[in-house]
Amino acid sequence: MDLQLKDKVIIVTGGAKGIGEGISKVLAAEGAIPVILGRNEEDNLKTVSEIKAAGGQAAQVIAELTKPEACEQAVKAVIKQFGRIDGLVNNAGVNDGVGLENGSYEGFIASLHKNLVHYYLIAHYALPELKKSKGAIVNISSKTAETGQGGTSAYAASNGGRNALTREWAVELLPYGIRVNAIIVAECWTPLYERWISGLPNSEEKLADIVSKIPLEHRMTTAEELGNTTAFLLSSASSHTTGQLIHVDGGYVHLDRAISK
Repeated sequence: MDLQLKDKVIIVTGGAKGIGEGISKVLAAEGAIPVILGRNEEDNLKTVSEIKAAGGQAAQVIAELTKPEACEQAVKAVIKQFGRIDGLVNNAGVNDGVGLENGSYEGFIASLHKNLVHYYLIAHYALPELKKSKGAIVNISSKTAETGQGGTSAYAASNGGRNALTREWAVELLPYGIRVNAIIVAECWTPLYERWISGLPNSEEKLADIVSKIPLEHRMTTAEELGNTTAFLLSSASSHTTGQLIHVDGGYVHLDRAISK
């Protein structure tokens, strides 16, 4: 299927590592031009270099997305370089473990800036160009908003916000033909996930237990699989899909745990 993404300029926040890297590389393989927004220039350039070495196109903008002014400057930099924006993938964030019992006001608010506020800001500043291109928005979200996890109030709240913004924007942007969808991630192996699991007691046993509960093939979702669904939702192949929360999780959230035994 030709997704008709060739030469489309698509912002990918946090597009240099983990899920974002998988998304960036799939988009480039489809002929799009992913523009990575991220704080670490070395990471950004590494992924851009790998994409170009594979024959694709990519670019990057250094941006500390927790700072509102940096979000605005980053979008302006993309427009200055390319003259347009054809799509947006809000992806950057971290499960930072700010809980209710052991958290704080300061930690909670900081986590919202890491995980939710920049979703709004990047979309807000990109919107004039997305209106011109009738581009699509994909918000990457997490199961924590639906299942809970424990000890991560701020991240769960951020993902609840991501899901709500997906539906709200889908309604607000109907007049412009801009589609907005979310991908809900459950268990995907990334550097951040590895760091989290490694910090747990009996980490190998815990990982094996988690994987055993993923119904489809008892394995984690890959970043490439998340990239494939993202590319589809950005493309005209999904031209009548909007306001959807799509779980790409091997059935982790919704299928009966009894079948995983």
